[in-house]
Amino acid sequence: METPSLKVGIAGLELESPIMTASGTFGYGLEYLPLMDPRDLGAVVVTGTTLEPWPGNAAPRIWETPAGMLNAIGLENCGVTAFVQERLPLLAPYNVPIIVNVAGKTLEEYPQVIQQLEEAPGIAAYELNISCPNVRQGGMAFGTDCQMAAAVTRRVKAVATRPVIVKLSPNVTDITAIALAVEEAGADAVSLVNTFLGMAIDIHKRRPILGNQVGGLSGPAIRPLAVRMVWQVSQAVQIPVIGMGGIDSWESALEFILAGAHAIAVGTAFFTNLGVVREINRGLINYMRKEHLTDISELVGAAWR
Repeated sequence: METPSLKVGIAGLELESPIMTASGTFGYGLEYLPLMDPRDLGAVVVTGTTLEPWPGNAAPRIWETPAGMLNAIGLENCGVTAFVQERLPLLAPYNVPIIVNVAGKTLEEYPQVIQQLEEAPGIAAYELNISCPNVRQGGMAFGTDCQMAAAVTRRVKAVATRPVIVKLSPNVTDITAIALAVEEAGADAVSLVNTFLGMAIDIHKRRPILGNQVGGLSGPAIRPLAVRMVWQVSQAVQIPVIGMGGIDSWESALEFILAGAHAIAVGTAFFTNLGVVREINRGLINYMRKEHLTDISELVGAAWR
């Protein structure tokens, strides 16, 4: 039997594996990629990129929780100009598709960042960050309102020639409504979920632990919620869905695929296991062999189709 195929098509992109990196956990990839085989990845999604450099939030920024972690990094990044001139060229030798996560404080900043990225080679697609819960301007404010989410998507689609993926917030009453709004506005795919808004309190100081007071919860603790949301959204929209939220094994990756994800993203797991991507790929292939399947697409949404 031939080796089952893990190749997937997402919004015009042809990826060798369904596994991407989750933005914000992989930096620009320059620290991780030398320690792993880039061929194991379908795509690298770099950290949120903004019009001007962002310093991020005050420390402490990270706090471990049961089966997860809180982060309040605050989208610290070097800004789009420095990214294009200094970081992006260093990624070219790895020969893996690069997806740039784009964030902004205002509606106008999103297309402005995209316009600068449009002039740069070596970018496969954009992911719009309208769902970050730990920045005071922009971020989740755009992703929790249907009209705002659609407005950001339309403005970016007006200037973008590459595929546009919209990253959805779980901190909403009805995530399918947001997904449908950005689909109607022209999104080529959606990714979900971003982190859940959370908090930890120091019982001795009687104060919030994080410098930003609140942060985003990620890791296995959120997986059942994320799987449920992927299940809902994948049945509501016609565009591809990229699932994420606590994936740390081939079994958990498969849950998302069966729920309707065409591809998945790994994030928090990288902090404890640099080999997780290869383990997921091998596990999926072994599972498909056992089930006599030839293509990963046969599993997408199989839990409800």
